[in-house]
Amino acid sequence: MKREVLVTFNAGSSTVKIGIFAYEGQAARRIGKAVIDFRQAPLTFHLTEGPSTFDVPLEAKGEDDLDEVLSEAFVSLADHFDLGAVAAAGHRVVHGGEVFTGPARIDADAVAKIEELIPLAPLHQPQGLRLIKAMQRIRPQLAQCASFDTAFHSTISDLVRRFAIPRALHDEGIKRYGFHGLSYKFISGELARRVPDIAKRKIVVAHLGSGASLCGLQDGKSRDTSMGFSTLDGIPMATRTGALDPGVLVHLLNRRGQSPQSLEDFLYYRCGLLGVSGISGDSRELLASERPEAKEALDLFTLRIAGETARIANTLGGIDAMVFTAGIGEHQSEIRERVASHLKWLGLEIDTDANARSDELISAKQSRVSAFVIPTDEEQVIADEALSILSAP
Repeated sequence: MKREVLVTFNAGSSTVKIGIFAYEGQAARRIGKAVIDFRQAPLTFHLTEGPSTFDVPLEAKGEDDLDEVLSEAFVSLADHFDLGAVAAAGHRVVHGGEVFTGPARIDADAVAKIEELIPLAPLHQPQGLRLIKAMQRIRPQLAQCASFDTAFHSTISDLVRRFAIPRALHDEGIKRYGFHGLSYKFISGELARRVPDIAKRKIVVAHLGSGASLCGLQDGKSRDTSMGFSTLDGIPMATRTGALDPGVLVHLLNRRGQSPQSLEDFLYYRCGLLGVSGISGDSRELLASERPEAKEALDLFTLRIAGETARIANTLGGIDAMVFTAGIGEHQSEIRERVASHLKWLGLEIDTDANARSDELISAKQSRVSAFVIPTDEEQVIADEALSILSAP
């Protein structure tokens, strides 16, 4: 059987992660990965091929469209991979609304529906669309598929989705959607593979990175999540507020005279760990700092994670296991330990040595709640979902 290549695009607000997968039939295997960071000048294409890494400066500016950026990136990829074998591209799209409850083949109708959802994710949705449209222009014959961050949460009940607002607004789409769904889908699959006896039970997964959220799983499906209508809700993040009293927003708009645009910038980019510490939104820098503001920011971060864990456990009717994943969750043992210290009353006890080593199982033998560290892989989910769509009739 001919081996073909699939390329995935995981668009964030300021970076694009690119995955290169070989596949035969339905099995996608990663053979390379790359990152383009739009905060750098000039743009740099950072490519990893097995044990080797390459940094390739790009001439493109990455402004309105991404045609030149992707064209240059493909030239660099062609030095290391057989791009003549590329048969498809898969994209992460942040918001699927209630239109997309699973992956979809990209055609004119799908693009139009994704564009209609821009008001629900104005900072993230356009980036995914830019990549889709650039690929349509530079590789018009290439099959493309979209994977939606919100789709995994389509199993959340209407009651959990609902805000205490007039029913007409709920019916218009103002409700809890949840995000990081590709990560949670991967973790759900990994739990089923690694610990099948626990996978169907009541589990809280903490996706802790610069963007952070939690998800309650039961029977491997999403039942509740910390992010709501937007990616601002839930726990504090690197530069985002997390849950905030709406009265604060009214105060800032009325008394401080902030415009909606300046308020949006404030909530997304100047709050969270950065706002509380006044030092950095990077938890690694805060852990290394001796300043009391750094400690307070991390104390608030871990307290809110524990509090949201307890709230989601209430939705689930209990908790049997907790999973830490993503950059902070996978690598920062001190953050995990601080979170666990707030959850001893729930029966979670950490094995200090296992946690320091970032073992897969980090809970103590006597712990009533199991705790795991499991690396996530959103690009693998994008690749797998693309193959499932391409092979469908």
